[in-house]
Amino acid sequence: MRVPSAGREGISVGDDALSSELIRLGLAGPDIGVYRELLRSGPAPRADLARRLGRSPGEVAGSAARLIELGLLATVGPDEDGLTPVEPTLALEYLAGARTAEIQGARLAALNAYRDFRRTVHPQPTEDLLEVVTGPQIVERIHNIEKSARHEVMRFDSPPYHTGGGPNPIEIDGLGRGVAYRVVYAKSAVRNPDYYAENIQPCIAAGEQARALPTVPVKLTVFDRKVAIVSMTFVGEDLMEEESVAAENNDSMLVVHPSSLLSALTGLFESSWKSAFPLHFGDRIPSALTPIQGRILELLGSGLTDETMAGLLGVSRRTLSRHLMDLHARAGSTTRFQLALHAAREGWI
Repeated sequence: MRVPSAGREGISVGDDALSSELIRLGLAGPDIGVYRELLRSGPAPRADLARRLGRSPGEVAGSAARLIELGLLATVGPDEDGLTPVEPTLALEYLAGARTAEIQGARLAALNAYRDFRRTVHPQPTEDLLEVVTGPQIVERIHNIEKSARHEVMRFDSPPYHTGGGPNPIEIDGLGRGVAYRVVYAKSAVRNPDYYAENIQPCIAAGEQARALPTVPVKLTVFDRKVAIVSMTFVGEDLMEEESVAAENNDSMLVVHPSSLLSALTGLFESSWKSAFPLHFGDRIPSALTPIQGRILELLGSGLTDETMAGLLGVSRRTLSRHLMDLHARAGSTTRFQLALHAAREGWI
């Protein structure tokens, strides 16, 4: 059955929330008038309804037939001339499903129209697989795609940053909605004290799973395994802040849609994730270790220098050395590699 188009003829909705929502579900105004009158007064003959609403019996009969077919009304009385509302759960689920199908149809129509536009402007065989985004559109596109993530985000994180390298409230919101984030950070990202404090730590605290590698192979984010963004900026360990800004103003970004390339990028992330070193350990750090010792263990795997680690931790190099000596003593190790092995064996990492 075709759901009637929404209309306001025959009913003054004003501020009536029920009428507004029923229109949103696809009911026509005249049908809503019949339904609301029966909800207000209870079962009634069709002729009485027509008189109360100031409508012809034929108009009321038409509305009644549509409402009965939707499952919102039923007939009563010996001659089935009366009408009464019925429990609406199934009818409302049907209406909601019909509206969802209409929205999906509109979405596909808009998407197909855009693809036709792309084929006209950029007639090339890969237009449905790859998009090239440049200039000020990059940041807007990144934000829109990330906001639409529903299940999982996988990211290689390395400067320079299109979005300025500050806090990421979109990720914090996504983590709060149950979106799983897995991020592999390059050493150059972790060793930036401002970025570490404003972005990395807050995201880890909100539930991000973070690991680190000396470098990452590409600047990549995969959303729900359905779309990926690949930055075309240079990935390097020694990019200074001013170089990052210059790169951002002259770079471009690829948007990769479902394809063998997207599968390969997802596989690249998974492979790197397995070999990366955890940047956080949750509650697995033994209570005998101090919080700062736990953070030292977190940073050891990122390949940072002692000077950088001390700066990130807000302690002197002498204090850092003293904590490292204590960790070696607890683990019975003489090298950092042995310390990492001991931490792994003991379930610290």
